[in-house]
Parts: sequence; structure tokens; C-alpha cells
Amino acid sequence: MKTMEFSIIDFAALVAFGMLILSMAITFWRLVKGPTLPDRVVALDLFANLTIGMIFTLVFYTRQTIYLDVAVFIALIVFMGNVAVSRFLKRRFHDK
Repeated sequence: MKTMEFSIIDFAALVAFGMLILSMAITFWRLVKGPTLPDRVVALDLFANLTIGMIFTLVFYTRQTIYLDVAVFIALIVFMGNVAVSRFLKRRFHDK
């Protein structure tokens, strides 16, 4: 019978998953609660970055680098979204 090996990297990845899930829950609460639109935008940006962190942790845990392409794609989409939302908020709050 083959024994399963459990390395320190596996343990660290599982701890990182737990901390990222806790951070995502707190960030989701801020996203829902608000109170202002900029708070929600920052929370959404943080949630996307935590998702990228989950993908990187998954890469360490599974040792499959194919997921790195997904993380880079998400990072590019989030960056373009941040630029668009920043321009929108600048116009919205600058005109008042």
C-alpha cells in the first residue's frame, strides 16, 4: 500500500487557504455593507486580489502551473476595471 506524504508546503498551502477564505468572507461583508461606493470598489478590488492569491496557493498545492494563466488574465481584467471605475468616480465626484 502506498503511503501519503504530507510536506510542509502542503501544510502551509492549507493554512493559506484558510486565511484567504477568512479574508474573503470579511471582504464580502464590506462589499455588501458599504457604506459608500468607493468602499465597495476597494472591497471588490481586494476580493479579486484574494481570488488571485487563492489561484497562486492552488498552484503551490497542486504543483500545476497551468492555473497561472488564469491568474494573469484575472489581474489584467481587474486592472482595466479599476481604471474604468476610477475615471467614473473622478467624474462623478469632481463635478459636484
